[in-house]
Amino acid sequence: MDPSLVKIPPMKDLTIDNITENVHKINSQCPDPRLKYLMERLVSHVHDFARETRLSHDEWMSAILFLTAVGQICSDVRQEFILLSDIVGLSLLVDSIDHPKPPASTEGTVLGPFHTHDAHEEPNGAVVHHDPQGEPCLVLCTVKDTNGKPISGVKIDIWETDSNGLYDVQRADRKEPDGRAIMHSDDQGVFWFKAIKPVPYPIPHDGPVGKLLRLLKRHAYRPSHVHFMFDKPGYDHLITALYLRNDPYETSDAVFGVKESLLVDLQKVNKEQAQKYDVSAGTWLITYDFVLISEEESRNLREQKAMRAMESQGRRMKLYNGLPVPDVD
Repeated sequence: MDPSLVKIPPMKDLTIDNITENVHKINSQCPDPRLKYLMERLVSHVHDFARETRLSHDEWMSAILFLTAVGQICSDVRQEFILLSDIVGLSLLVDSIDHPKPPASTEGTVLGPFHTHDAHEEPNGAVVHHDPQGEPCLVLCTVKDTNGKPISGVKIDIWETDSNGLYDVQRADRKEPDGRAIMHSDDQGVFWFKAIKPVPYPIPHDGPVGKLLRLLKRHAYRPSHVHFMFDKPGYDHLITALYLRNDPYETSDAVFGVKESLLVDLQKVNKEQAQKYDVSAGTWLITYDFVLISEEESRNLREQKAMRAMESQGRRMKLYNGLPVPDVD
């Protein structure tokens, strides 16, 4: 932007005590009230963090180099920044704030860094994973609304690791998607597929995020799970997963994704199911009834929670595009 078109407030004699208010002053000309509010809070918290911890120059530079390394290792199939967000609990926090759920609806959880956009569309009953070493697992699910009515035509994105705990994109010899698919619920809200028994696995720990985990004396493992993403116009977008109960990492997930409502018991296919779904009796079985909420339900709940949170902080706020900003009128 041409400097002659910007009126900059005068700033000089900047100190530890007045630097924050001066940054706010120079940012105050932003015409977007939400961006201006986000920057005001971000600058305040970052400056307070530096003052509270007496941050040293060496520590500041180490953080800069760490974030640089996080960016440098990112690629089309690896998102280290999402991984960083995951391991500090920010991913789950943002999802919980932006997609609040009323009782009896399916809770969301972390997206993770291994979702792709190249999964093939498959019909009900498709084989989603072709790992010959994996233990076959039948997955039977329904999708309903909060009134118990089946929802047809929901787009469901599904992905899981192989029996060695690797996603297809982690393999150098990957030629096409495997362990992932896109399906749609039928007229009864049903979708089902043939996968493999989920296994626990470590998140990528050969990069800067892994180094940070080691410095913190934390392990990199996630409990056994299958990812799901639900999308249909009129319904709140849902990113979630099903976790196997009693997994050794159930209570210490490296990315804080496990919720009690998303734990499932691993079952066995009976003779009747085996005949109906064309699998062998005794095959592993996962069943679950997903419940979606409408976009309107989600929006109303999100706005109510946002305003209550602002009131508890003693802030006078209003909503701008559904998000809180200072009410200065």
